[in-house]
This record gives sequence, C-alpha cells and structure tokens, in this order.
Amino acid sequence: MMNFKPYFAGLVLACGFAAPASAAAGDTLIRVRGIMVAPNESSGGINPTFPTEKVKINNSAAPEVDFTYMASDNIGFELIAATTKHRATGTSGTTGSIGRLASTWVLPPTLTAQYHFAPAAKIRPYVGAGINYTLFYSEKPSAALETAVGATKVKMKSSFGWAAQAGIDFDLNKNMFLNFDVKYIDIRTTARLTTTAIGVQRVKVNLNPIVVGVGVGFRL
Repeated sequence: MMNFKPYFAGLVLACGFAAPASAAAGDTLIRVRGIMVAPNESSGGINPTFPTEKVKINNSAAPEVDFTYMASDNIGFELIAATTKHRATGTSGTTGSIGRLASTWVLPPTLTAQYHFAPAAKIRPYVGAGINYTLFYSEKPSAALETAVGATKVKMKSSFGWAAQAGIDFDLNKNMFLNFDVKYIDIRTTARLTTTAIGVQRVKVNLNPIVVGVGVGFRL
C-alpha cells in the first residue's frame, strides 16, 4: 500500500505557508511605507504688510514606519512615525516675485483607532480615525527673502487636530503583506516672520494634507 504520510505532511506544510498573515488580538503589525504628503493648503494674508498676498506649500515624499497593536481581531491602534520637509512660496504680488519664502521640517505623530473588516482574510481592508499633534522644526528663511527684507527669523506654531484613514493589506506570505493607505490630517499653523526691514509678519496656513502610502508590513 502506498504511504500517504509524506504527501499529507507536505500538504499541511504548504497550507501553513499559504495561510494568511491575519491580524489577531495581541498581534503587533509593523509597516514600512513610502509616503507622499500633499497639502490641501489654504492661506490667509501675510499681515500686516501684505494682507492680500498668500502662500502655497509644496508636496513632499519620505519614508514612514508605523506600528499597529491589535487590541482584538477587529480593533487596532496605529501610531505613525515620519517627517517631511516643506517649502512656503509666495503666490502673487511682492511675495510672488520673491518666490520661495521659507522652509520647515514637519513631524506629525498621529494615533488612530482602526476597524479591520476581515482580519482572517488574505485581503483585509480597514478604516480609522484619531488625533494628530504636529511639530514644526528647523524653520529657515530663504536666501531670496533675506535679500528682500534683511535678516529674518521664522517660527511656526505647533498644531493639534484630527485624522482619518482608509487602507488595505494584501498577503504575500504567512507573516508579510503589501499595504496601501490613505490619510487625511487636519494641520493648522501660524507662521511668524521677524524681519529687519518690515518687522513682524504673520500668516495663517491650513495644510490639511492627504498622505498616500504604499509599502510592506510584517506581523510579529
């Protein structure tokens, strides 16, 4: 009689490797993504000297790492860690002719609570909502701005707001998966420019970026 034990063992082993990288209660998921941060900015005037002139903020790409703790099979809590550099540019009038006004690094730690719709499936969509605290650091005036108005100091106010996300995980093997994620982050700040020639100028900016990420994840 043919011995089926080796074939049965091989089938069990193959099924084990084909098993989904499902998220279960107590798991920690680590994702490494490349992200694009695309501000949906709206700006007030540059007050008091240029009240009708506004600024725009450029897009920026960066690596990102996030950690998700699964409190249950369906509920997870995600914390992201990433930082991007952005430039503020004048859009019209005097500041438009100057062009780039200042640059800053942005650190927006964001915590979301997620609902995972199909934690045991090979394709696992999720949605989330949470809070964000954004720090601005290494703010610098541009050379063109300092040529126009003299030595300048730039300071940007930290921001506290909300965040929303949607994403999906696709299994690659038992412990590794592809991830696609989109977030909207509420970020509002006031930039203060202390200049030699025209004194202190302030401009309110709502960045409100869409953050699109693509990467790989691992289940621990």
